[in-house]
Amino acid sequence: MENNSQSQDWDLIIKGHTSLFDLKFKDLWNYRDLLLMFVKRDFVSFYKQTILGPLWFFIQPIFTTLVFTFVFGNLAGISTDGLPNQLFYLAGITAWNYFSDCLTKTSTVFKDNANIFGKVYFPRLIMPLSIVVSNLVRFGVQLILLFLLMLYFYLNPIEGTSFQVSNGIFLFPFLVLLMAFLGLGLGLIITAVTTKYKDLTFLVTFGVQLLMYATTVIYPLSYAREKGYGHIVELNPMTGIIEAFRYAFLGKGEFTLWSIGYSTAVTLVILFLGIIIFNKTEKNFVDTI
Repeated sequence: MENNSQSQDWDLIIKGHTSLFDLKFKDLWNYRDLLLMFVKRDFVSFYKQTILGPLWFFIQPIFTTLVFTFVFGNLAGISTDGLPNQLFYLAGITAWNYFSDCLTKTSTVFKDNANIFGKVYFPRLIMPLSIVVSNLVRFGVQLILLFLLMLYFYLNPIEGTSFQVSNGIFLFPFLVLLMAFLGLGLGLIITAVTTKYKDLTFLVTFGVQLLMYATTVIYPLSYAREKGYGHIVELNPMTGIIEAFRYAFLGKGEFTLWSIGYSTAVTLVILFLGIIIFNKTEKNFVDTI
């Protein structure tokens, strides 16, 4: 009887105690169908009770771009490095929105899904990964909006402004991965911390908004350097990503191997720490949430 049980090949073994560095990547692949199901759920549940539905994908970046153009472009007169104001702001908004959505929605994974986590086993990392993937839909729609605006200014150029797609466009898939991984890593750290300190959830949205002003979403890096705080802005890993994003699509932006290398290194460190902390917290979070 004992020999028979030892010879059996089990599809799944659930252990009570596992190593902190056992990240269960094989389980993630085995549960890929569940990942797709969660992606569909995230998309449908968020918009099924809205009047305009997916049109909000367009409305939010359009209104944000118009406000930024009026406040920072017209009133404050901040330089946009020779780019049309609307294109400059929309490019930054498109990249920032994907990162911030990944961060803010991942930061409440434990709280939002405590009822599911407490009832059935599946790799917990599936849930935040589904958020990152589902946000790609919104990112893709806003990217189409950016392309349409680029086409408009190409057919109706404004004197004194110019833009062009650069060879940096080949880095686009890599930049998307960096935005996704950075938002995922920070979100995993925050959701782990907020299982014990729940009041920190109120600071997340506010903190993300403040963090945006420490990147080059509303001003170019050259402007920050002129004002004397360029070195501080460059410490933000999203600065190098947004600058590279603008350089790829609009041909303007301070893209260097050092800046993208720094953003990549910081992103990988944060992602690694986020997965480790998440892996440790998910073992006993049901008892504390």
